[in-house]
Amino acid sequence: MPEPAVDPPGPDRRLRLALDWRTGVGIAVLMVGLRVVVDVASTASTALTRIGVGVLLAFALEPLVRKLEVRGWTRAAAVATVGGAFVLAFAVLAAVALPPGLRQAERLRGDLPDTVRGLYDLPLVGRRLQQADAVKAVQGWVDDLPSRFDFQRVRDLARSLASGAASLGVVLLVAFAVLLDGPGLVRRVRLAIPEERRERADEIGRLLYQVVGTYFAGSVFVACIGGTYVLVVGLLLGVPLAPIAAVWYAMVSLIPQVGGFLGTSFVFVLAVSQGLGVGLLVLLLVVAYMNTENYVISPAIVGRAVDLSPPTTMLAALVGGAALGVPGALAATPLCGTVKALYLRRRFGELPDIGGPGRFVERLPAPLRRLVERLRAGSHRGAGDAQAGAHGRDRHPGG
Repeated sequence: MPEPAVDPPGPDRRLRLALDWRTGVGIAVLMVGLRVVVDVASTASTALTRIGVGVLLAFALEPLVRKLEVRGWTRAAAVATVGGAFVLAFAVLAAVALPPGLRQAERLRGDLPDTVRGLYDLPLVGRRLQQADAVKAVQGWVDDLPSRFDFQRVRDLARSLASGAASLGVVLLVAFAVLLDGPGLVRRVRLAIPEERRERADEIGRLLYQVVGTYFAGSVFVACIGGTYVLVVGLLLGVPLAPIAAVWYAMVSLIPQVGGFLGTSFVFVLAVSQGLGVGLLVLLLVVAYMNTENYVISPAIVGRAVDLSPPTTMLAALVGGAALGVPGALAATPLCGTVKALYLRRRFGELPDIGGPGRFVERLPAPLRRLVERLRAGSHRGAGDAQAGAHGRDRHPGG
């Protein structure tokens, strides 16, 4: 029986890969589907952004709704109460912030040339500003400002304001819809999962809710504290547009790592318009608060819901922002924290340390934790010595 012919080894030997026609059709369908998804995402980016922000807002308000449900409230009543309180707080903030902001903006128009003239005393850049006659350029820009607002620009401004109001309405509508129908949607999704995989899906869902819900609820509360602090500092030191700066600081502080720089730089630029001394003082106060927030306030409120290193959170925020805009930048960090928690759970059987009020000391940075422990130990020793002295006086009342 003759042996089969074997191709001799050499450069002429080639590897041929034969694909079935169904594989080619599948690849083509996949490419077309990806193209459709990209086109839809690019054309509907504004709508997707509103929906994403609404879902994140629902995650932030969900813990408050759950607390009311535990007290015996119905889901609808709890959502209506929490949503009404949120809308009322937003309306009060707008009523308090807008009138002073408009008055300060009008005053800033007249004070801007004098502010630029005060920058002539700065080292390095002051002489260059004086040689360029920056005051004259700024004064000319201020004088020409009213003529630039023609009918077309006023109409565009009104259209932008209307679009912003509509966007806010869509965000609130999505948030309240998710809060109302969230439990029902979760039940329907759970029924669609095969029974042998439901336990695993329940575990992932609980972990996702713990990490993302705790992170967003705590982050929104911390952002409100930071915005209030900036508002108080700005009003006390006469920073122009202080209410607007406070709202901006609270909003961008939700973005991990880069949010602090964006908020502080904007506040500093506004404060410098009142003089270099005021600007440096505001910068010092805001940076001091940022460190207090990072090392004391956030560990106490947010805890270790997202236990990631600073470079990881920054990279996640940048990648999420580049991919999905504002919602991506906000959601990237807690999603990365959830993935890490799932990995730890599957690999080592550990649950993430979400933390609670009683575990505040454990969530502090190591230097602050050691300082608190030393203070506690000293107070305990002092109390023990005082108690021992009191017992001694009781035994020897005449001593």
